[in-house]
Amino acid sequence: MNVAVALAALLSLCAPTRAQDAYPSKTITMIVPFPAGGSTDVIGRLVADGLRTVLGQSVVVDNRAGAGGSLGTAAIAKALPDGYTIGMGTASTLAINPATYKSLPFDVLQDLAPIGNIAAVPNIMSVHPGVKAATMAEFITLAKSQPGQLSYASPGYGSVGHLLGEQFKLATGTNILHVPYRGTGPALNDAIGGQVQVIYDNLPTSLELVKSDKLRGLALSGDKRVTALLDVPTFGELGLDDLNWMAFFGLIAPKDTPAPIVRRLNEALVRVLAMPEMREKLGAQQAIVVGNSPEAFKAEIARELARFKRAATAAGIELN
Repeated sequence: MNVAVALAALLSLCAPTRAQDAYPSKTITMIVPFPAGGSTDVIGRLVADGLRTVLGQSVVVDNRAGAGGSLGTAAIAKALPDGYTIGMGTASTLAINPATYKSLPFDVLQDLAPIGNIAAVPNIMSVHPGVKAATMAEFITLAKSQPGQLSYASPGYGSVGHLLGEQFKLATGTNILHVPYRGTGPALNDAIGGQVQVIYDNLPTSLELVKSDKLRGLALSGDKRVTALLDVPTFGELGLDDLNWMAFFGLIAPKDTPAPIVRRLNEALVRVLAMPEMREKLGAQQAIVVGNSPEAFKAEIARELARFKRAATAAGIELN
């Protein structure tokens, strides 16, 4: 009897290991916490296609939009931690939302298992061509001479654009009115039309507008200038280090997802990001490939969360 009990216990310990070794054995669902067609969705679908090839199983994208990405992120956090539900995590959902919302139904550092940072995308600060400032120095001088008279557009309260705008005001001692919109499209339309003078945006959606002179780029984030806009300096070059961060797009899973499965997914992601065609497609989105470890991605999330908490506190941003 004791031998039978011991054997049963041994088998029960071995079973999860065998299941993990066989992973994946069925379709994986990737939750994208934003609507189809946006940057997160585009990058998520590119990675999903790559994972299908590397893992040999279907990866189905499930768009769960709402509450600035928080609804979909909550769904990822509450999913069964078996490796068959993963999701996209961004600077907005993993750092900005937790820093600005009074409460969320999940804790990004406790309820999620980071898999890896896929890529980073520069942010850009642009002005309407009618603004009489060709450089950042000239714009700061102009803004200080007209406190409260200039305005900047963002896709909404608590968005990347909102935080960048408030960080800019804090870093430069300027007073620029925030005008929130319901999405990037309407914000860009009014920036192009001159109803607002400034807009902070992810580079991919503003790039062609800057290249066609419908907007004038004053600065963008990153370690170096972007090839497509070599005349636009980085925030770091201009001494605005607090703004010199990039929007990231990563892969996450629910907490308690077994470590071997997280490692398997990370290894698969790194292989996907090493594919020349994948790097070319991400490059077309102005995305800089990262492909780091789960540990490095977790540290990155913690660092960015702390950054945005400081910015939100200083600017008095708190959302319900």
